[in-house]
Amino acid sequence: MQSIPRALSAEFKRKLRPNKVLMLLGPRRSGKTAFVREFIKSLDPAQTLILNGEDMLDAALLQERSVANYSRLLAGKNHLVLDEAQHIPDIGLILKLIVDTIDGIHVIATGSSSFDMHQQVGEPLVGRKNTVFLYPLAQMEFAQVEDFKTTLEKREERLIFGGYPELTKYPDWKDKEDYLYQIMNDYLLKDILMVDGVKNSDKLYSLLRLIAFQVGKEVSLEELGKQLSMSKNTVERYLDLLSKVFVIFRIGGFSRNLRKEIVKSSRWYFYDNGVKNAIIQNFNRLDLRADVGELWENYLAIERRKYQSYNQIRCTNYFWRTYDQQEIDWVEEEGDQLRAFEFKYQLSKAPKAPAAWAKAYPNASYELIHSGNYLDWIEGH
Repeated sequence: MQSIPRALSAEFKRKLRPNKVLMLLGPRRSGKTAFVREFIKSLDPAQTLILNGEDMLDAALLQERSVANYSRLLAGKNHLVLDEAQHIPDIGLILKLIVDTIDGIHVIATGSSSFDMHQQVGEPLVGRKNTVFLYPLAQMEFAQVEDFKTTLEKREERLIFGGYPELTKYPDWKDKEDYLYQIMNDYLLKDILMVDGVKNSDKLYSLLRLIAFQVGKEVSLEELGKQLSMSKNTVERYLDLLSKVFVIFRIGGFSRNLRKEIVKSSRWYFYDNGVKNAIIQNFNRLDLRADVGELWENYLAIERRKYQSYNQIRCTNYFWRTYDQQEIDWVEEEGDQLRAFEFKYQLSKAPKAPAAWAKAYPNASYELIHSGNYLDWIEGH
């Protein structure tokens, strides 16, 4: 398949500034290294230093934390690229010293573990960094290289296999399955199992399976804990870590203090449908599945999140439900604007907002997102 331009490009270039660190975060294998390699083709190689945090020799070059060392290392350079920077000890303090003392240096740091990167660089780099996110391929990116007919033909495949860039190289269904199992076992869980205190990979996997079977439903930490023989606090910690290595993400319940609204629950979604299906070991076609609605909801949730991120739409996402079971799948709050969306794979009847929602929020918009109109919502036409 032809190269697919990434939607992040313009924002990435805009946020790359002298004496600032540009942090590029996202799931492993989402294309961060390939993206940066493509970008640095536009730079003078003689003025660019590229280091890999997973390479011990590269990491060792940065360990002497002194102005003299970094001045020698970066003599004649105006760009420093650190791939997988979270593996370098004290990376925040190192980058602080570099951007504070090497005049005109542009620093790009990529990472697949946002908790490592943010813990290490958060405080040292206050006011010295910008952050951008790169996700697996979005439909808005596929749309640049395919026509409408191809998009519709690929819809089932994307609901099942997701959007990891490498999958475009595998035309065979079985090869795609094998790649996603490899992603799950060798990459996605690797980061979190390296964290101190996470010893039980079986419990972690079991937790992910339970979440995968509850996409679009409220998740009870107490119930998860009972099923896994874990404390509520441990479940909460594992979920937090899984979100920080870009496996799952959370949305909370929306309320403006209507008594019947549920606000303390959470819903969890996967950053990629292919990973969800690898977790539950189900790559069957849609006509053989009972969870098409859940696949559709997860797909729309992450595609909308990608769209928001790449278009710098700053809004907060929620679900909405009342104790008498009136609910809305997706609510966006942007300033004083309130937008509500219901997800249905097939359009069965004219959309109508729940009565309690319409009464409580009469100025909010309401729309049903289905297989006939979803592209406008995730591509932004």
